Amino acid sequence: MYKLSIITINFNNAEGLKKTMESVFSQSFNDFEYLIIDGGSTDGSVEIIKQNIKINYWISEKDNGIYDAMNKGILKSFGNYLLFLNSGDYLCENVLEKVFSETHTEDILYGNMKINWGGNNITDGIMPNKITLEHLVKDTLWHPVSFIKKDLFNKFGLYNTDYEIVADYEFFFKNIIINKSSNVHLNYFITEYNVEGFSSLPSNKVKEKAERLKVIKMYLSDEDLKNINYLLVEKKEILFMRVFKRLKKIIKFNGYKS
Repeated sequence: MYKLSIITINFNNAEGLKKTMESVFSQSFNDFEYLIIDGGSTDGSVEIIKQNIKINYWISEKDNGIYDAMNKGILKSFGNYLLFLNSGDYLCENVLEKVFSETHTEDILYGNMKINWGGNNITDGIMPNKITLEHLVKDTLWHPVSFIKKDLFNKFGLYNTDYEIVADYEFFFKNIIINKSSNVHLNYFITEYNVEGFSSLPSNKVKEKAERLKVIKMYLSDEDLKNINYLLVEKKEILFMRVFKRLKKIIKFNGYKS
């Protein structure tokens, strides 16, 4: 078994795939396998994949969305931890050596992220030291900086492909808030994220908010949660604190701990 499986999904993004692959194979750490799940690209991506013998597994075929592709990678992986690094995103220099120079037993490791808005406009995305209900109601846990134990997928299932955009959010919500999976913040940058990704497209923002609300309602169902739809859109602090106090009561009543 490898310490890590890196899974890259790609569809017609040959240039982005090149950058992602370069960042993976330039790492000084080498106790990992690399899997590429391509959605049947016709832009030369497959030729790029074929040229690199360091890839442990790859496939190019039509899929049913990004999470279906990720699930294919999970099923073919042999790493203790899994990292999903989509084409166009790339690892910071020798960051894997830094991550795995320490012994980790937590279910989820997560770090910070450089956010590339295009050109030279790059900002620092800093994750909180603790992932709480409050954080997940207002925000999310970034997929490209999260190392997830494969055991979590074995125990609690793969990504739910009923969600087109937020299946990773649902996975984190279910595992961290409900199942109490352990996690730790690595307070340094793991990846640089390209905002041209699928979930970042403006056309998907409304759908993303609707799907996130569906997740919250599924796990914390109560009439009070009707206010969360407004909360997710406006992020008003006063409203949030009022709703969050009610959420804490609901969680306590159901035996959950925040």
